[in-house]
Amino acid sequence: MSNQKNTPVVSKELLIPFIVITSLFALWGFANDVTNPMVTAFKKVMPELSWFQAYLVQFAFYFGYGCMALPAALFIRKFSYKSGILLGLGLYAVGAFLFYPASSFEDYNFFLISLYVITCGLSLLETTANPLILSLGDKSTATRRLNLAQAFNPIGSLSGMLIAQFVVLSQIQSNQISEEDYSALDTAAKSAIKTQDLGIISSPYLGIGAVVLVVLVIVWLTKIPKVQEEEEITLKESFQKIFAKKAFLPGVITQATYVGAQIMCWTAIFQYVEYLNQSRPADDQLQATYWNMFAMSIFLAGRFIATGLMSKFKAPKLLFIYAIMSVLCCFGAIVIPGMAGLVSLVFVSLFMSINFPTIYGIALKDMDGEAKVGSAFLVMAIVGGAIFPPMQGLIIDIGGPELANTTILGVPEIKFSFIMPMICLIPVIFYGYSNAKEA
Repeated sequence: MSNQKNTPVVSKELLIPFIVITSLFALWGFANDVTNPMVTAFKKVMPELSWFQAYLVQFAFYFGYGCMALPAALFIRKFSYKSGILLGLGLYAVGAFLFYPASSFEDYNFFLISLYVITCGLSLLETTANPLILSLGDKSTATRRLNLAQAFNPIGSLSGMLIAQFVVLSQIQSNQISEEDYSALDTAAKSAIKTQDLGIISSPYLGIGAVVLVVLVIVWLTKIPKVQEEEEITLKESFQKIFAKKAFLPGVITQATYVGAQIMCWTAIFQYVEYLNQSRPADDQLQATYWNMFAMSIFLAGRFIATGLMSKFKAPKLLFIYAIMSVLCCFGAIVIPGMAGLVSLVFVSLFMSINFPTIYGIALKDMDGEAKVGSAFLVMAIVGGAIFPPMQGLIIDIGGPELANTTILGVPEIKFSFIMPMICLIPVIFYGYSNAKEA
């Protein structure tokens, strides 16, 4: 324990590449959380969509991880971490710029394709950046170092939420007009509103595309240290080695369910707030984005707190305790009425904060040169964000297009839908517990 306290998380000679690589965490945080509110935005602009169809935004966005993570690992295995980062940034920028023709054609499927291309780039970035951060320093501080780098992910997320609220949701006309007034408009007026609103939805993606190109140049000019590799082995041997690690496969499965839970909690908070607003006066409406930002703020705080706590407590034990609390908070969001239920939902984020980097660090512990391929499977697990949110959308659709058309076990369908993230967080409890016993 004393050695871990005395060993720096990041040494001075590696500080600049650490900062440059850490900036990537903020970039994909922005993409994630400027996209979450787009489920609501597309539902407003295209009212003909069901909630299941609207949640396909998340399917398209996170499906890219499932498709691209392993090819990404093979690419960086053949070339280098830096090459993987540059290619990832290039795909990110291309996907973002595709929003311009998608807006021109006004085709929902085109938007979904654009999101898919973005996440193919993000998959490369995450497959590369996470193991690279683990390698930039002493092994004893690797999980702490990844928690520190991941702490900058919510900073990008908060930026994405602000842009989503003030550039998109507060500006689109579809969000300002009642259903009755919209129905009374003629076809030309509806078409004009749709055209303008889709252009507004596209604007943050075009902006981040330009930022990504700037970061690409900075990475290209930065000297990234090469990771010491073990003797080259075949891909089959590599798979055998990583799957022989007891914590690896359960880590991949747990990561998939956790990511699904995270995306559901941060996406459906908009529908949860909309449901609460139905019983509140017009001059006292809650702003979902602010509550989502509050959730992300305590998520960010939880990351920094956990980085400190891990100098005193073993990571698996901390993961186990946090996971129990996150499940209890999800249960509270379902059964507790009114504002207290919303507060319980928000506090799920505090206890989810350490999940991704901690599961990642435990699963890749002592992998050394095989971390590239192992990382690919853990990044591929982000596909959980594509699989589980549409299931929550199906639950919300049970009673019809509204959020509280019916009750399930005595609660409205929007509240009951949070049984999905609650179930998805239970494997985290078992993963933390099983590894705490062996740590």
